[in-house]
Amino acid sequence: MYQAKLFAGTALAVLVSAAPATIAQEDCANRGALDAQYCDADGDLVADAPQDESELQDPGTLVFAYTPVEDPAIYEDIWTPFIEHLEEVTGKDVQFFAVQSNSAEVEAMRSGRLHIAGFSTGPTPFAVNLAGAVPFAIMGADDGRFGYTLQVFTQADSEIEEMPDLAGKRVAHTSPTSNSGNQAPRALFPDLGVVPDEDYEVTYSGSHDQSMLGVVAGDYDAAPVASEVVERMAERGLYDPEDVRMVWESEPFPTTSYTYAHDLAPELKDKIEEAFFSFDFAGTELGEEFQGVSKFIPITYEDQWAVIRQIQEANGVQYTPEGLAAE
Repeated sequence: MYQAKLFAGTALAVLVSAAPATIAQEDCANRGALDAQYCDADGDLVADAPQDESELQDPGTLVFAYTPVEDPAIYEDIWTPFIEHLEEVTGKDVQFFAVQSNSAEVEAMRSGRLHIAGFSTGPTPFAVNLAGAVPFAIMGADDGRFGYTLQVFTQADSEIEEMPDLAGKRVAHTSPTSNSGNQAPRALFPDLGVVPDEDYEVTYSGSHDQSMLGVVAGDYDAAPVASEVVERMAERGLYDPEDVRMVWESEPFPTTSYTYAHDLAPELKDKIEEAFFSFDFAGTELGEEFQGVSKFIPITYEDQWAVIRQIQEANGVQYTPEGLAAE
């Protein structure tokens, strides 16, 4: 039976000083944006597995984490059916770790304490480049569709009708590394007639949940949020959709990436992928929580995260511990 524990929030110093799984690969011919301890000889933008078989991990207990959420205890229960399936397919015990920040989650995989993880859209490139995470799956529908949109909400009776009306208002972003909560707005909003930090002051709420609840309460005049988060909040009765109004919506972005550590044994990686791609969402709490999805779909970081890398490049994002800890 799996166990649940909690990663405490991590400081920048912890991420910087975390002992790398392998020494810097000074003879690496191609590394790209990857940290010095990783190599990308095949050019697929993710860390290669260690060539030295003695550096491969095949732990008796696998550690799984889901992206930071407002109430980790709820998601511990929601993920139970999948974790039990993962145990059955891999033959391993599985521990669920509830992380409190993106930095903590990345640091945990970088230090070798986390083997499988769901990383939010924006932090995924940090996990890839700083922690050797290898994205391989995403939640999707039977027809292969997946993703979420960036939505901008205001109060139902607000005078904000169009994006330029955000000028001079109190607008909540979530955290610096968030795609829909910060990076995409900074890259996309100028073409819509409003520039964050110039036309309005950015206030970081800490999460999509807090941004949305802040709009409902009138603490913020508006907020860019991820569609999948506010939809789940509405389904749980955390706010009344009648109290808010959508001002603008983007084209779809990829949602949470499911990854494993680059240095897991090949046979174990195969079993992990088998567990993900054979899991049946129907009739489970996971299926009820994530409406509109029915299975895990194979993806690659190189292809599905191209638009996210483009947005982050436009914002001058650097995949460094300092950039991640800025959240």
